[in-house]
Amino acid sequence: MTEFQFVTEWRISAPLAEVCDAITHCLDWPTWWRGCKKVEKLVIGDANGVGSMHRFIWRGRIPYRLTFDMLITHVVPFALIEGQVSGEVMGIGRWNFFHENGVTVVCYEWQVRINKLWMNLIAPLARPLFRWNHHQVMRQGAEGLARLLSARLESVHTSTN
Repeated sequence: MTEFQFVTEWRISAPLAEVCDAITHCLDWPTWWRGCKKVEKLVIGDANGVGSMHRFIWRGRIPYRLTFDMLITHVVPFALIEGQVSGEVMGIGRWNFFHENGVTVVCYEWQVRINKLWMNLIAPLARPLFRWNHHQVMRQGAEGLARLLSARLESVHTSTN
C-alpha cells in the first residue's frame, strides 16, 4: 500500500478559540471548506469529542473522491485533536493549535496508507499529483476558514514525504 505523510500549517489572524471551534464542528465543514463534500456523524463521543466518529467525503482539484471514517481518540481542548482513519485511506490525522503574536497556528499531520486499488496502481507515477491535490484541498480549507472567521490568512505551507 502507498503511504503518505503530510504536514500542513495554516497561520490565520483569528482568535484561537474561534479557529478551534470551527475545526471541532466538522459537520459544518462543507459550508466553508470547498473540498469537503459531506460529513456524517456516525458515533457520538464524550463532552470533548473523544470516541466520536464521522464519515468524510472529499473531492480535490483532481476529479476523484475519497471517503473515510475518523474516530477521535485524543483531545486536549484548544491544543490537539487526534483520530484514527479507516476506509479508502487508513492511518492517523492530528490537528495541533497554538496562538502566537496575534496569529493562530494550525498544524495538521496526515499519515495515511491508500486502500483504493487504482490509486495504489498509479501511485509510482502519480505521487506528485496526489501531493499537489492534497495541498490544494488544504489551501481551500485555510481560505474557507479565513473567510468564515472574517480573518486574514497569513500563510499556508504543506510538507510531504
